[in-house]
Amino acid sequence: MNRLLACFFAALMLLQTLGPEAVVLSYQLNKARITALYCVNKARPQLRCNGKCHLAQQLRKADGAEKKAPAGATVKVKFEVLPTAALVLRVPRRWLAPAGRYPSPPAAHCAAVPTPDVFRPPLLLV
Repeated sequence: MNRLLACFFAALMLLQTLGPEAVVLSYQLNKARITALYCVNKARPQLRCNGKCHLAQQLRKADGAEKKAPAGATVKVKFEVLPTAALVLRVPRRWLAPAGRYPSPPAAHCAAVPTPDVFRPPLLLV
């Protein structure tokens, strides 16, 4: 039951999102009936309208329905003010001991003299 309901709502969302595409698909599937019933240019077959005038009218109607806002709807904006007492910042505390009392880091153990094999200048070939 839940899966069926989820599929139903997913189909509704897709139909809402793909509204113009659904109109075009309906036109393609019912082109002969639309041409016979709704075409304005039936008397002039040289135009090869085939119901495209009706399709354009339906697309304009679908586009206008998406853009039109409901009548009498006004946008109400609500501003909330946060209390300023909660935003007071405290002064940071200072360290009690001076920096000289901390122990120095241990010295690194490394070779004092570099080996000549690794550290030599590049050869210039002239």
